[in-house]
Amino acid sequence: MLKLIVALVVISNFQFMALAPSPRQTYIPLPSSNSGRRHVDHEVVLKPVPIFIVTHESQLPATFLNPSPKNELVVGLDCEGVDLCRYGTLCIVQLAFPDAIYLVDAIRGGKKLINACKPALESMYVTKVIHDCKRDSEALYYQFDIKLHNVMDTQIAYYLIEEQLGKKRAPDDHISFVRLLADPRYCGISYVEKKEVRSLLREDPQFWTYRPLSELMVRAAADDVRFLPYIFHKMMEKLSEQSLWRLAVRGSLCSRCFCISDNGYADWPAIPSIPEFLNVERDTLEEEILSVLDVPARKMGCVIGRKGSSILSIKESCKAEILIGGSKGTPDKVFIIGPLKQVRKAEAILRGRML
Repeated sequence: MLKLIVALVVISNFQFMALAPSPRQTYIPLPSSNSGRRHVDHEVVLKPVPIFIVTHESQLPATFLNPSPKNELVVGLDCEGVDLCRYGTLCIVQLAFPDAIYLVDAIRGGKKLINACKPALESMYVTKVIHDCKRDSEALYYQFDIKLHNVMDTQIAYYLIEEQLGKKRAPDDHISFVRLLADPRYCGISYVEKKEVRSLLREDPQFWTYRPLSELMVRAAADDVRFLPYIFHKMMEKLSEQSLWRLAVRGSLCSRCFCISDNGYADWPAIPSIPEFLNVERDTLEEEILSVLDVPARKMGCVIGRKGSSILSIKESCKAEILIGGSKGTPDKVFIIGPLKQVRKAEAILRGRML
């Protein structure tokens, strides 16, 4: 079913990937409250929007470049690059607005262009909707000295909603963006194009460095952000007040997770404190923290264990997220995020494995 309504496209069951937008145009799904008409749950209202390739800051919206409490924004965010981390190369920063997609070209625009985005990426007045922020934040921090702040991480939000429903998370379960998009509660689509890009990246890791951007590169970069604002609205409808606080805290902790700081993150924005308006017993809430544990030389194998058995057993015994920098960086550290007591428990077990 394809139906045009006041310049909006309405497609049943989210089957809009079959559309073939031009290289410089795509479609952004809108919540019904923003569309000017109500629609049933199995329909989605789509708005055609342009895709801009940005090589100079003047091509970006002024409200983004100059964040203000008078113009708070919600923006989809993603980054593409070569081996994206502290040592890799950030090539594109994608931004999804309600009226356009901006592909900020770090190759052609250079550090000056990315630095122009720094106030917004660090601003509390711009909510950055992103799926799994850790590596993108690491690249922005080490390559451009940007401390990503005020993120709404859809991977974190997904598991908070599952927890509200009484569902348990497997220790090594990290929902991918493809799986999230396939969930009918949020989009219910099959992102087949992602497989094509992943195949090309395996064949040529330099894929995102080539210029001019090909039609496939433009489409793939836009597809990675154009759904995020819609998912943001769908998730915010489901999150409780307590989950919203935990989402903000964990987003802050994950943003700085791989960004090693000698001063204890003193120059990063403060972690959100427990808000006064939370209608829960305050002694039931526990502070959540990030702990960075140094692993002595030749001891990481003891931490991980054969085929990951040791680290998995620790994850199963602690309600905390345990991450290892791995080949992309910080191979001698373990990162633990979660409630204070659970993090301390994980630390004690890990230190025992290092003896």
